[in-house]
Amino acid sequence: MSIIEVKVPQLSESVSEATLLTWHKQVGEQVMEGENLIDVETDKVVLELPASKSGVLTRIIRGNGEKVASEELIALIDTDAVVVQVAPAKEVLHAVPPSVRKLAHELDVDTDAVQGSGRSGRVTREDVLNAMQQVSPGPASQEVPAIAPSGNRPEQRVPMTRIRQRIAERLLQSQQNAAILTTFNEVNMQPVMDLRNRYKDAFEKKHGIKLGFSCFFVKAAVQALQRFPIVNASVDGTDIIYHGYFDIGVAIGSERGLVVPIIRDADKLSFADIEKQIADFGARAKVGKLTMEELTGGTFSISNGGVFGSMLSTPIINPPQSAILGIHATKDRAVVENGAIVIRPINYLAVSYDHRIIDGREAVQFLGAIKEALEFPGRVLLDL
Repeated sequence: MSIIEVKVPQLSESVSEATLLTWHKQVGEQVMEGENLIDVETDKVVLELPASKSGVLTRIIRGNGEKVASEELIALIDTDAVVVQVAPAKEVLHAVPPSVRKLAHELDVDTDAVQGSGRSGRVTREDVLNAMQQVSPGPASQEVPAIAPSGNRPEQRVPMTRIRQRIAERLLQSQQNAAILTTFNEVNMQPVMDLRNRYKDAFEKKHGIKLGFSCFFVKAAVQALQRFPIVNASVDGTDIIYHGYFDIGVAIGSERGLVVPIIRDADKLSFADIEKQIADFGARAKVGKLTMEELTGGTFSISNGGVFGSMLSTPIINPPQSAILGIHATKDRAVVENGAIVIRPINYLAVSYDHRIIDGREAVQFLGAIKEALEFPGRVLLDL
């Protein structure tokens, strides 16, 4: 008998514990090397825990829903044992892992009507999410459980997920531990739109990714951060830490809640590199495949409420960062240029900042630098 231990993955320093969701295997069942045993949920992401070796799951030490620590022992696998029994073929062809069945239940998706794309026809998380989007193609929002009638004033108490709890904690932490102020400005997006329309086809043909607006905002923010390094800094007790790198967090809404993956060294990336990273983050955020490393750190963040139609907002800082840029919907507006009223596509920008280390003058000038970079995008391209 050769026993190997199944342990919780190494968690990041900012994550003290995780929650075991649903075991995909039961004691006595055969497991294959690389096969996912259980999903482990932290306050940042859901991790898959694959089997390191093939064998038989002989013992489950920590069960569904239990809280566990980093590298804690949760199960044992006997690599010498073999299970002879084989499940009937019709069951394999439409197998639904417990975690996927749970997700389908939460999203009100009938798994019997979903065509599985996984191994041997298994229904995956992606299959369920795709099925949900086909039924309801609108933007994802936090699911609301059905409320059973009970008298004239029905209600239902539902516990928050760990990720939702962490979002709440961090938002309160941000507001309680920082002196947050917000400054606003408006930007004429016509130059960026003209540049994008002129080169979008050639850009996509060369790089294999569509030229969006996100890369312009990221590049404009980086250029402004280089001019005003205090906005890229953070507070540690009574010290100010100036960061000599530019790791930009991009807020992405998902079915599980808001996540902010980090574009590392954004100043060194091309427009195509940035667009590819954001597209990849968005796709993996939908299915909970972002890693903890991708969600940890960051020196500045960008939140785009405009994709949901927001016209104006005051974004909340993502601690320990000291500032965040809020982008909103671009709309045609009447503005005055050279004494004449003209129509321009206007976007209202907002920067929330920690007034403990960033003065109002610096915040206003910083946002003005972003406005300038967007209204004269050639300067960004030429690094002027």
